[in-house]
Amino acid sequence: MTTIEKTADDAARQGAGDDGTPLLEVRDLHVEFHTRDGVAKAVNGVNYSVHAGETLAVLGESGSGKSVTAQAIMGILDMPPGRIPQGQILFRGEDMLTMSGEERRKIRGRKIAMIFQDALSALNPVLSVGYQLGEMFRVHQGLSKKEAKAKAIELMDRVRIPAAKERVSDYPHQFSGGMRQRIMIAMALALEPDLIIADEPTTALDVTVQAQVMDLLAELQREFNMGLILITHDLGVVADVADKIAVMYAGRIVETAPVHELYKRPAHPYTRGLLDSIPRLDRKGQELYAIKGLPPNLLKIPSGCAFNPRCPKAQDICRTEVPALVPVTEQDGTELPGRGSACHFWKETLHG
Repeated sequence: MTTIEKTADDAARQGAGDDGTPLLEVRDLHVEFHTRDGVAKAVNGVNYSVHAGETLAVLGESGSGKSVTAQAIMGILDMPPGRIPQGQILFRGEDMLTMSGEERRKIRGRKIAMIFQDALSALNPVLSVGYQLGEMFRVHQGLSKKEAKAKAIELMDRVRIPAAKERVSDYPHQFSGGMRQRIMIAMALALEPDLIIADEPTTALDVTVQAQVMDLLAELQREFNMGLILITHDLGVVADVADKIAVMYAGRIVETAPVHELYKRPAHPYTRGLLDSIPRLDRKGQELYAIKGLPPNLLKIPSGCAFNPRCPKAQDICRTEVPALVPVTEQDGTELPGRGSACHFWKETLHG
């Protein structure tokens, strides 16, 4: 782990009040996919950690490696074609990549749970939501069908689904998008895990429902003191719930920062572009900003900084040397806690 990430963790856990041991620590993780056209390098040396009661938001465009990292943590990558050539995924200090399949299954669901982005696809359309929620208790705790149904109703009440007793036998298509997402949250909470990974939990929901889902997640997190990894491309969603942010591009983390610091003063041109793309009331009538170009083909990641073909600050060094994630400082050299940037010209972005 770099000095930057360790400093960020120290600051975060003081707020979270844990004993200093991360729930989850990802170290130098690499994930690649072997295809007919070549090797797609989806994750290229990712490092981050999450403590009890802490929320880490992982941001970036589609294809940046956010969800692939989460799938590697959960152990649900298709292998082959996927492959993890190097790295560690430590849960409470134990490397899950060295565990047997049976040992991973004991952690998955019980200790680490995942909320998928498309609830309608993740839920089985031919089984009632009560049956699917109850399955967690039947399989992991050996409860009877009657006991599991009662637990399912309790979970539906907890995530504020109205008339849970009457609706426990309904099917996924009979619920609205927001209610289906609540069911997914209930399923993730069933065994009261230590860590939840929420992969785009508000995709395709309207703004009001988005806010309700995020408020519910934050409330449940406080209740159970869970760690939360929130994966999203929407900076507006995380502003009020995240403690720290990791921005990903082309499989690498290009900036880390406490949430409010990142919004006030980004230290990477890519983060600046993401922030400038957010619609603002004081720009009414103006054309929305968009980052030029497209994310790189992971089969042919550009040399040097992967963002250089789209970056307005790119110079010759950006096309030849991969920038390391380095500590970010004030102009007088004072290091900013928890802040790092993988940019040769981060000073111009931060202080410009």
